[in-house]
Amino acid sequence: MRVKVLYFASLRESLGKEAESLETRAATTGELRAELMQRGGAYKEALSSDKVIRCALNQVMTAESAPLVEGCEVAFFPPVTGG
Repeated sequence: MRVKVLYFASLRESLGKEAESLETRAATTGELRAELMQRGGAYKEALSSDKVIRCALNQVMTAESAPLVEGCEVAFFPPVTGG
């Protein structure tokens, strides 16, 4: 299925891109993250399972178990603190 992936903050800086459209076999947002890490290099480092990464599906915060659907938008970003 085709999905749009957005990267924010330090992820965008590490990957050198803010968005991409891709074909995936992933069924959930967590599987998509794992699939992206398999690309290696900057993806493996930026999306490492050792790091806390937040995820939104169609602009709604979600867990890594959230199911993907054709044409959805998935956003990955580090935790944000405010003051």
